[in-house]
Amino acid sequence: MTGTRWVLAFAALVSTAACGHQPDPGAAADPTPAGAKDAAAMTTTAGGPSKVGGFQHPESVKYDADLDVWYVTNVNGWGLDKDGNGYISRLKGDGTVDSMKFIESGKRGVTLNAPKGMALQGDTLWVADIDAVRGFNRRTGAPVVSIAPKGAKCLNDIAVGPNGLYITDTGVKADAQGISHPGPDRVYRIAPDRTWSVALDNDSLAGPNGITWDGARRQFIIVPFFGNVVRAWTPGSTAILPLGTSAGQLDGVEILDAQRMLITSVADSSLDVFENGTATVVYKDLPTPADIGLDTKRNRVAIPLIMENRIEFRTVPAKATP
Repeated sequence: MTGTRWVLAFAALVSTAACGHQPDPGAAADPTPAGAKDAAAMTTTAGGPSKVGGFQHPESVKYDADLDVWYVTNVNGWGLDKDGNGYISRLKGDGTVDSMKFIESGKRGVTLNAPKGMALQGDTLWVADIDAVRGFNRRTGAPVVSIAPKGAKCLNDIAVGPNGLYITDTGVKADAQGISHPGPDRVYRIAPDRTWSVALDNDSLAGPNGITWDGARRQFIIVPFFGNVVRAWTPGSTAILPLGTSAGQLDGVEILDAQRMLITSVADSSLDVFENGTATVVYKDLPTPADIGLDTKRNRVAIPLIMENRIEFRTVPAKATP
């Protein structure tokens, strides 16, 4: 494969990881107002909509159990471009749209370029945004703080862990030569005093994407985009424990219970249950599934389909009976 063809193929691959996503420059603008599109793209079920459209490259969904709302990050363009047009939508607990642009770059002092993964800590909604981690008031959407870890290339997902926030860096960059994965493959930590440090730097992370805290085992689960191995990591340790494999090109990850977790795989367009080292597909036909959110009250998982501009809600699979 020639250098040019390799770059194009690599760009196509990385485009589904949000950090390299680029909209089709030849696509015509859609004149449909966002609100009208939302209603038209909604399929209602007894527990709320099963599909909600009208987003612009939705990358991550986070459920706020205290307020009974969902937050949705919208990259709205190239995932590495500091274009200042990103925004965060807010949905009601049942999935219907509450505010399509609850937090919008350029309004009320907000800066968002290509927002991706989110975490809730106290009254702060934390958002990964290329090379900065931005905090907003979860109730009002007002900006609180912006922290820029030195050397960050593509901050992707956030999880609250012991003594701080932990953020994956997929290690992707874009320049005149195209999109590449030079690394480093890192996890940053932001301490309670809002200072940052490199918590983990290891090539075996293979483009770390999704991260979640497994409280029962006191460890993080980290899934890679440029690999298929699900790994566990204990803060403070340099050891990374492989737990098993999946189809690959992983993005979202959420803990279900002591034995199971949910993961999304771009490689086979699926939502999987990962248990005992094995990924089992529970839902297929989910093109470019990204960073999922979990509502245990309604027993639903929200799956953003970044290239389809919609969110799909699915029932969390029941645990198999022995």
